Amino acid sequence: MPNARLLRSSGDAPSVRSSAEPKAEPAMHGFTLIELVVVMSIIGIIAGALTIFIRNPLQTYFDGAARAELGDQADTALRRMAREIRNALPNSLRVAVSGSDMLVEFVPILTAGRYRAEVGTDPADNPLDFSASADSFDVLGPAVTVSAGDKLVINNLGIAGADVYAGSNRRDLTVTGTLSQLAYTGGAFPFSSISSRFYVVGEAVSYACDLASGTLWRYRYAIQASQPASVAALNALASPQALATGLAGCSVSYAAGIQQRNGLITLHLQLQRATARVSLMHQINVVNTP
Repeated sequence: MPNARLLRSSGDAPSVRSSAEPKAEPAMHGFTLIELVVVMSIIGIIAGALTIFIRNPLQTYFDGAARAELGDQADTALRRMAREIRNALPNSLRVAVSGSDMLVEFVPILTAGRYRAEVGTDPADNPLDFSASADSFDVLGPAVTVSAGDKLVINNLGIAGADVYAGSNRRDLTVTGTLSQLAYTGGAFPFSSISSRFYVVGEAVSYACDLASGTLWRYRYAIQASQPASVAALNALASPQALATGLAGCSVSYAAGIQQRNGLITLHLQLQRATARVSLMHQINVVNTP
């Protein structure tokens, strides 16, 4: 039989099966819709339980990381402000409040030294003449470096007649470079310095707390007679540099001290990001002895 195949099994007689018989299908395995719903429900219950235990630790971790970053940003900004304010020209610190804007202005010292006040043993000695509208004088000690546009200031008291902002004791330097003798023009100085000290300055600097944008700004611009008393006024003078973002609070107080010889400025910054918030306070001693 050409269409038959002989099958044998151990101990059995030969049997014949037609090739036309259908083969047995393999068994099919799967799951029902009810089983799927049950599994999804169990997974949801487990996920919800895990969320309860994991959410708080994760939130604590992220808040801690954000607070550390905010604290570092605030500390860096306050330390920079303190470093510059300590190097400010005596009696040049000015504080203003305009709505939510709080501003601190000062004139940084570029270099300083002592001038020759009188002739010594050498006939070539060149003292500063306070009656001359233009003069030159010897620098006592190391030479100082002067750049174009720098100004000479002597005995800044922050009062009428001795105010760097008004220009009454600020003069134009006429020679640049590293010098052991300075020359100026623009009028006689109104007062001498008890310690025969002079200062070389350039521009004014302002730090502004801008709560509207949540930013602490730093500005540098030409010295103005009146203090720019708002962020808008400062923006009209110069482009700012951002020192800190996420600013949520700011306060500045300044006590000039008795006779303005020593002052104390207190800075308070509050930064916030999402639920993380840090608050830092820094006090800076301001030496106002001219």
